[in-house]
Amino acid sequence: MSEYVADLTDDKWENEVLQAKGPVLVDFWAAWCGPCRNLAPTVDSVAEKYQGKARVYKLNVDENPLSPAKYGIRGIPTLILFKDGQEVERQVGVPQNPHQAISSLIDQHL
Repeated sequence: MSEYVADLTDDKWENEVLQAKGPVLVDFWAAWCGPCRNLAPTVDSVAEKYQGKARVYKLNVDENPLSPAKYGIRGIPTLILFKDGQEVERQVGVPQNPHQAISSLIDQHL
């Protein structure tokens, strides 16, 4: 975990995501997921880039099953961008150019 990405839990979901103002990016991941581990440094880099403009969280799907079930997460990594508590973008898997793709998701909603 980096200093720019916070751990998210089902208990904190309502407060940190649904009641948040502005963009919130949630990375649904698991420790056993190779692509998730490969994407982690990019998510950290994007979080640093958007510090103060968007919040970035990681939610471990094995430890927090309620939120992934509610949002129909079928594969990981899945990134969902919320704005003012509403889902506005979703990226499943690792995109071709991950840093650019994730940045683009956020830029559209700043």
